[in-house]
Parts: sequence; C-alpha cells; structure tokens
Amino acid sequence: MGAVDEGRTTPARGGDLVARILSAVALAAIALLGTILGAWAAAIVLGIVTAIVHLEWASLTDRSPWPTAVFTGGLVIALAMIALGYPLGGLMIVGLAVLAALATIDIWRPIGVAYAAMLGVGLLVLRLSPEGLAAVLLILVVVWATDTGAFFAGRMIGGAKLWPRVSPNKTWAGAIGGLVAGVIGGFVVADVLHLDLSVPLIGIVVLLSIASQAGDLFESWVKRRFGAKDSGDLIPGHGGLMDRVDGLAFASGLAACIGWLHGGSNVAQGLLAW
Repeated sequence: MGAVDEGRTTPARGGDLVARILSAVALAAIALLGTILGAWAAAIVLGIVTAIVHLEWASLTDRSPWPTAVFTGGLVIALAMIALGYPLGGLMIVGLAVLAALATIDIWRPIGVAYAAMLGVGLLVLRLSPEGLAAVLLILVVVWATDTGAFFAGRMIGGAKLWPRVSPNKTWAGAIGGLVAGVIGGFVVADVLHLDLSVPLIGIVVLLSIASQAGDLFESWVKRRFGAKDSGDLIPGHGGLMDRVDGLAFASGLAACIGWLHGGSNVAQGLLAW
C-alpha cells in the first residue's frame, strides 16, 4: 500500500520474505474488501487504518501516542460524519483538529493530523462519491504497482542513489521502475473499467505514481529525523502500518484535491472524467 524501500542492505529471505508476502496479501485483501463493499465497510476500514496511522505518527514524533490521542478521536469522528452524509461537517472537524494541534506549539502534531486525514478523508470522500469504486481502485493499483516496480527495479538494477541523505538505499532505477509500473497499472485499470484514457487522466496517473514515491520519501525523512527504522512493529516483515500506507496517503490526498478542484462535490468524477 506504500512504497517499499527497494534497497535495504539485507534482502529479506526465508521466513521474513514469507511474512512480508503474507502481510502484503492480507493488507491488500482488507483494502479491496472495504473498497468493494463501500459505504460503512469502507468507513470502518479507513477509520481503523487512520487511527492506527495517527497513533504510530504520535509514537514516532511524541514518543507516546497518548498526548495526541484526542486528535485521533477527532479524525475518527470526522470519518463517521462523512460516512453519515455530512462531508462538510467532517472536513470542519479535521480543520478544527489541525488548528487545535497548532495551538500545542509542536509542529509535528498538526502535520500528523493532516497526514492521517489525507489518507482516511481523501479515500472516503472519493469512495462515497459517484464513480468512487473506480477512482479508489485506480489509486490502489497505481500505488501498489509503483511499490512493486520500485522494489524489483531497485533490487535488480541498483545504481545511483535517489536521495541518500533521506533514504540511503533508494535508487533512481527504483524510482523510474516504480513510475513505469505505476503508469502501466493505471492503464490496466482504465482498460478493465472502461475509463476514457484521456491525456489529463494519463497525467493524473503519472502524478499519483510520483506522489506515492514522494509519500514514501517523506516518511523516510520523518523516521530519519526521529532516529527510527520503522513506524512500528504491527505488521510482520513490514514494520508499522504507516510504513505500508505512506505512499497511499500522499496519492489519496492529491487525488481528492484534483477531484474536488475539477468536479466539486463529485470528487471521483472530477478525478476520472475529463
């Protein structure tokens, strides 16, 4: 769900590799089930994921999830409001939570609220709007394909480092391979779902793939800033949940913004129909 660090110094082997694969399959199955069922199923899955991601962020930046647990609750309430049909009310709660976090004089708290909201609110608003299923499937496949392409291209090709000060093991080959794979994944989804593969939509697929990798780099920078290897240890072979949805958070936030700017309240149609 988020980009893999394609160049870890010790490749995953044996039991660790099996754990990584099984964890990735389980996460993908949960994401797809929530997406396909839609409505409250999507809201429940995203509520749980958003809460865990925000708590992991707080554990990483505050060394404890409890100082910011009230903001986690606010995000869950916002998602419930959106699921009940009050998207403006949900967005207002998110905005108030960000403002309240700003008042704590700790810049990492409002960033954490906004980061978790990009993921949960962005995906839920998209899923609950007309053509929401197609929009979310497109985002998921582009992010997963980018993730997979970056992993294999980085491992097989190697070469020059992408941004060694932030993520020493990521390579340009991995970044380019991820972009190519993400675009191909987007094309496949568009073909299967009979979407009009217009030039603007192709551009959006490219931007979503780039945003996915940017999200991964952002999380790597935050972890390096706080001296952490992973965001947590919830998922065997993967670390924390935030380690798996870092790219999805950025891609979802970007997709929701594009959809809203182009389509207003019909966010998914605004993303797909050009």
